[in-house]
Amino acid sequence: MLLRCLPRRLQRCPGRFSQVLWRSFATDSPYYITTPIFYPNAVPHIGHLYSLVVADVFARYRRLIEPNTPVKFLAGTDEHGLKIQKAAQVKGLPPKEFCDQLSAQFRRLADKAQISNTMFMRTTEDAHHATVESVWNALNAKGLIYKADYSGWYSITDECFYTSAQVTTTDTVTVATETGAVVEWHAEQNYMFRLSAFRESLLKHYTSPEGSQSLFPPQHQAHLVKILTEEPLEDLSVSRPRSRLSWGVPVPGDPEHTIYVWFDALLVYLAGIGHPWGGAGKGLAEGWPVDLQVIGKDIIRFHAVYLPAILQALELPLQKRLLAHAHWTVEQKKMSKSVGNVADPFEAMDEFGVDVIRFYLARVGGRFRDDTDWSREQLEKHDREIQSLLGNFLLRATSPKIASRAAGVQPVSLQAIHPSPPILALLTATKQLPPKLRSAMESLELGDALGEVIDLLRVANKTFTDVAPWTKSASPTDVYACRTASLEALRVAGICLQPFIPDASARLLDALGVPEAQRTWAEVEGERLDERWASEATGREVKEGARLF
Repeated sequence: MLLRCLPRRLQRCPGRFSQVLWRSFATDSPYYITTPIFYPNAVPHIGHLYSLVVADVFARYRRLIEPNTPVKFLAGTDEHGLKIQKAAQVKGLPPKEFCDQLSAQFRRLADKAQISNTMFMRTTEDAHHATVESVWNALNAKGLIYKADYSGWYSITDECFYTSAQVTTTDTVTVATETGAVVEWHAEQNYMFRLSAFRESLLKHYTSPEGSQSLFPPQHQAHLVKILTEEPLEDLSVSRPRSRLSWGVPVPGDPEHTIYVWFDALLVYLAGIGHPWGGAGKGLAEGWPVDLQVIGKDIIRFHAVYLPAILQALELPLQKRLLAHAHWTVEQKKMSKSVGNVADPFEAMDEFGVDVIRFYLARVGGRFRDDTDWSREQLEKHDREIQSLLGNFLLRATSPKIASRAAGVQPVSLQAIHPSPPILALLTATKQLPPKLRSAMESLELGDALGEVIDLLRVANKTFTDVAPWTKSASPTDVYACRTASLEALRVAGICLQPFIPDASARLLDALGVPEAQRTWAEVEGERLDERWASEATGREVKEGARLF
């Protein structure tokens, strides 16, 4: 029955029509990537930095492999809702002033961590309010919003209503089963969005060839399909009485109600690229649909159910991919201010350096499937790993003694001098790195991609040790071949590492004398590597003693 409120063409297959419509306007468009917009009710913790770094690595990677495609990268803060309202009251500040202070901390975090976002959106901005009002009016005009008495379990922590099936009650407290947040029973008159009308179309999307790979890791896709298959999708409360919640966007035409914070916040991804665009297909030129959304696993329902339903209602294409990462814990416990185990990202970067922290977050947290423990012992271990495999190896490979011994050999192709098996193995591993890394990155396997670079560096270090070019027993030809192959491995690794550790990789490529124009993906693909083997490294000005970290 509820499908009757949709346009007739969407009743047949909601969402599919919009995908076909938008493909008919296909043109070259920007690559669009987003982080979750952070809730600034407290200062940033390491989990916020993790989301930023993960998205930044993918944004930088896209710029590396497609330098002619502009990348739009959105980060920001979600500043409305009851939790903010209460936190501001505790501090004795107006909500906007409270948000101004904390939002600045998130912007500072992004700046310090070398995050390359192109925009920072706040839900308190006028442009965002215009988007929210436009979407509300569009849905209302289609009969998808109605007013009704509503009751349910509300969590201030999660800013979310839960059904009775989604909560657990003990003798003393009722909590949301999924998050453990305390909930309270509320009964009020709210505006409702006809979310139930989209259950079938969402299920069809997530089980279609087009949508079956859209939520990563796969465990979340399978769980989402199970929920849509087995559980009813109830209509969503999208407002709160202004008597309860005054800090938010007023409902158009009814100032006694405030738009629900999640409905408001989810539309920031549209607001960030100028919605409403006006004219069919125009948003494509601005970057819609979003290519990759990086979110935490605790907000999958909002991004994989609520937002896609709204998009289908607006006849807009759904997000292409969602990456739902796991969480960071401390001593296997969830970070909490009350427990006192929140890891400070600013302190970590001050102590270990930005690149080491970025490396650790990607290396240890880049598989996304399970929660990862923030451990000083593990952080120090991986600090030593990258210092040794990359930093110290650069010092060895650029040693003036080895350079002097290699200088006596006339520069020729390494293939022409028939290098020893260890050097041939290094050259092969070097050539294999770019396609391996690209395959892992396109599969969203961030940890595996970085692991491929580490594997090459291990081979390079072992080759250097096996050939021992510093010894008298090593012939000048072997010294030359070892040095050239090592510098080539470092060059390729340096280009591949640019998305992960941008400052250290820039220092590495500077030390190798690689010009800025030659730090692109084209310089490490296919036959270009064979050309590099013809001892170009000996013709560049290689710096000695460069420190990377």
